Amino acid sequence: MAKVAFLGLGVMGYPMAGHLLKKGGHDVTVYNRSAAKAEQWVKEYGGKHAATPSDAARDCNFVMMCVGNDDDVRSVVYGDNGALAGMKKGAILVDHTTASAIVAREVYSKAKEKGIGFVDAPVSGGQAGAQNAQLGIMCGAEAAVFDKAKPVIDVYAKMAALIGGPGSGQLTKMVNQICIAGLVQGLAEALSFAKRSNLDVEKVVAVISKGAAQSWQMENRWKQMNEVKFDGFGFAVDWMRKDLGICMEEANKNGARLPAAALVDQFYAHIQARGGNRWDTSSLMHLLMKD
Repeated sequence: MAKVAFLGLGVMGYPMAGHLLKKGGHDVTVYNRSAAKAEQWVKEYGGKHAATPSDAARDCNFVMMCVGNDDDVRSVVYGDNGALAGMKKGAILVDHTTASAIVAREVYSKAKEKGIGFVDAPVSGGQAGAQNAQLGIMCGAEAAVFDKAKPVIDVYAKMAALIGGPGSGQLTKMVNQICIAGLVQGLAEALSFAKRSNLDVEKVVAVISKGAAQSWQMENRWKQMNEVKFDGFGFAVDWMRKDLGICMEEANKNGARLPAAALVDQFYAHIQARGGNRWDTSSLMHLLMKD
């Protein structure tokens, strides 16, 4: 059993923190910007909640966090009330936020100055993966730090792997999101073509999902896409646009070309204009079937 803090109780962090206590048996203290959410978590799972990140992190062996973006990471980690102010030397900070490689390397450097380990560890698998402890977790860290943190991360991971040094986890998450953007657009075009050809989409998917066209997106999203219903589940368009923005910013630095990702990002902008900010990313189908 370790003493662990979890900072950020959104749709991902809330169940992840719960697994640390219920499944992992750890002593867990949570922090959330909205105190009511932290109180709700304690009522559901047990454990404790704290008023600030530094209070939650005090004397902990591990501090896990999952917040919104680079600015959120900095606001939770730095300052008198930030996590680093409360952490002890030798503790490890694990950031599950999907953020930039820049902020990952920055936090690594600040943590190292204080004798604190850092792992950038963005996740893939969505809300269902978090709830079922089946997340894919891509990590950037020093090897010795990762080895210490891995048993705790494994509590909610289907797979957690060290990709490379600090920032490598965030770069790998960018690769993941670039792949997904192209897959979902291709799937939307294919299914809309099938529907307009008056094919039985269920039968079509039953066949092609057993061949080279198979993907997680096809198996888990074809029904909703066929029904053109996207509200109340999945990975929100707002989040995907944030992630694709990070991808394109990094591509501008490393010289990578992302023409398809940039195009799909603009399609998602059209979804937002239709009020689909919180629709699942499979809502690209809306543009093809509702025009």
